[in-house]
Amino acid sequence: MQYLIDLHMHTVASTHAYSTLQEYVQVAKSKGLKIIAITNHGMALGDSPHRWHFVNQRIIPRIIDGVGILRGIEANILNLEGDIDCDDNMYSELDLVIAGFHDPALAPMDIDSNTQAMIATIKNPKVNIISHPGNPKYPIHIDEVAKAAKQYNVALEINNSSFISRQGSDDNCRQIAQAVKDHGGMISFGSDSHVAYTVGNFSHCMALIAPLDFPKERIINCSAASLLEFLSLKTDRQIPELLNV
Repeated sequence: MQYLIDLHMHTVASTHAYSTLQEYVQVAKSKGLKIIAITNHGMALGDSPHRWHFVNQRIIPRIIDGVGILRGIEANILNLEGDIDCDDNMYSELDLVIAGFHDPALAPMDIDSNTQAMIATIKNPKVNIISHPGNPKYPIHIDEVAKAAKQYNVALEINNSSFISRQGSDDNCRQIAQAVKDHGGMISFGSDSHVAYTVGNFSHCMALIAPLDFPKERIINCSAASLLEFLSLKTDRQIPELLNV
């Protein structure tokens, strides 16, 4: 099965990334992608855009050259209480909130503290997806996290870039996918692209889940309808323009 929705990428607004929105759209169209989400890093990362970048995403058209656009953020987990660097005004203009661990915002802790912080973030009503939860720098109690993610309608991401940039993620991601399957939750595929050429690349994600017989209907990227239904569980917002891309 092809997955034609990419929910995790960074534009030049995050200065360690290298492509514009228009470049992403051009590559996405050439690959037949239907929807992409612009998810630049939250401010705590250090080289991230000003909060106005997130508020002003409302000016981005819903569809550009046939490619649907979701307005998002990859926010940073800030503490054990699950606070993130996405305030209410930012959130009001966004369709999608990913949240994850990044060293400059919250240094790695022991497994119990990492788990506490991640579960608290899962309980944060703004959050839709936890990014790269398989990062070996932040060990977690996977079963506890998967149970919480199911309970609070949060998807756990299988991050394609982690298999390259976060060495040692493979086994963690495999365990996460299995735990999510066992507990009836959802996963998300994300390329975590920092340059447009890799948008929509889920090759490692698909190889990982193939032996697990993971139900495709529980991968939120599987269709526009299932994705928008999943997002509406938190926001109760509808984005009808994207249903027929």
